[in-house]
Amino acid sequence: MKGALVFAFIAAVALYIPTVRYGFVQDDRAIIVSNPAAHSVGAGLAAFDDPYWPRETGAGLYRPVTILSYALDWTLFGGRPGWLHVVNALWHGLATVLLVALLARWLPPLGATAAGLVFAWHPVHVEAVASLVGRAELLVAVGILGAVLAARRGQWVLAVLCAALAMLSKEHGVIVGVVLLLDRWLCSDASSPLSRRACPERSEGERGTGGEGYPPTFWIALGVVTLGFLGAWLSIGWVGENDAAGVFYGTGMWSRLAIALPAALRAVMLLAWPASLSVDYSPQVIPARVGPSLAGLVGLGMAVGVPALAWWCRRRAPAISFTAGIAALSYLPTSNFFFASGVVLAERNLYLAVALPAALIGWGATWLAARRGMRPAGVAAAILVAVCGWRSFARLPAWQDNRTELLTLLSDHPESYRAHASAAAVLAGLHDTAGARREYRAADSLFSGDPYLDGAHAIFLIGIGDTTAAVPLIERRAGARVGERMTLRAQFLLELARRHSVEAHAIADSAARRFAGEQRWYLPYQQ
Repeated sequence: MKGALVFAFIAAVALYIPTVRYGFVQDDRAIIVSNPAAHSVGAGLAAFDDPYWPRETGAGLYRPVTILSYALDWTLFGGRPGWLHVVNALWHGLATVLLVALLARWLPPLGATAAGLVFAWHPVHVEAVASLVGRAELLVAVGILGAVLAARRGQWVLAVLCAALAMLSKEHGVIVGVVLLLDRWLCSDASSPLSRRACPERSEGERGTGGEGYPPTFWIALGVVTLGFLGAWLSIGWVGENDAAGVFYGTGMWSRLAIALPAALRAVMLLAWPASLSVDYSPQVIPARVGPSLAGLVGLGMAVGVPALAWWCRRRAPAISFTAGIAALSYLPTSNFFFASGVVLAERNLYLAVALPAALIGWGATWLAARRGMRPAGVAAAILVAVCGWRSFARLPAWQDNRTELLTLLSDHPESYRAHASAAAVLAGLHDTAGARREYRAADSLFSGDPYLDGAHAIFLIGIGDTTAAVPLIERRAGARVGERMTLRAQFLLELARRHSVEAHAIADSAARRFAGEQRWYLPYQQ
């Protein structure tokens, strides 16, 4: 089995070697390049009481270990992006190895290796590995999978440390305790021959509801870590409804589900057939529906079906049950089923969920080998792995730099309002006024519910002297709490353009009191 682990690691890393030539893309610049906490280990350690996003952005989140990992890379490699990309590939390789090691409990070497290679080369993983801010997904996966493997081996301290790594890398890490219970539960059925072979270390007295085989001190330590993280996240990383995706602003539960359920269907489609990929799934890549739809009904079926699959396969195929549980649990925090998250859907958030199609293919290869022999099973698995690798390799260039990323998005998904908003910002920076106007109008026509877009559009119009066109955009968001920071900036510039200096300074003072670090934005205009 050691050879299979080495092979899976090499395959996972090798696919992403071309990213050594890639630069910082999109959020990489705010989180890494412009963030002093990511430039030295000391600063990274000092930032454990700071949110993931710089305070002046107002975006929140709490991922101190992810920031610390960037700080370590920056210190070792001098901030060269190519080396940071290599480290991402290495973390991806480690996550792949851990998954193979876990699945080897239930699958023979052929099945576990096939599952590992599909996980390593699945096209959905390109965003998480090729984008540097995807590091959070890699670290949380390593933490969760590492905690399960360590707990299986009775390495309790290591398991708790891995759980802490997962939680402090990304919010999804809070599921680690449930994943540990799921893994233990799958070894609790004494009537299943497969369970007895896979979990021979359990005595008859240990078999029951799932978690009783682990010492109470382990669960207490894990509970303390989990509560500590939740307390830190609530006090440092939570920013309320401002952290929600634009399409969810001002929506109720049913309107949110009208968007979230079709997004769940799209997520399943990406896992099963990742032919059409996107760096953005905001409107209208996923339409901004306000009522029931066929896609929503099917999405509801998927949302129920994956946990049902975990239950149904618990004796027949524990590997599928385990990975279906991980897929459901890891998707839940950003599913928007119970509360609005910062994204409608993102491929990087499906990183752990890819374990499910990987296990299905590994189980299928095992089934085929038992009925047709090793050669046909190996050939079938190799074809599927090769298709995944080819699609992933073809997708890599989309993350080479900002220009390529934006052009790819505009080409593949012209229905994305955020693509046109980004294009407008680029053209405005190039002083292409007509082009920027055109792209802002296109973005607004696709989706008019984003206050940050309205604020940016208004600021652009004020900058070119068209205050008349800017006023309706500002009035559209006046008094709204969501996006208030951007609206106040636009109001401030509008008052300056009207030569109402008293009113402008009053707005600046109000913004500085409400938002930490906001005074720095206003200062150049007040000198």
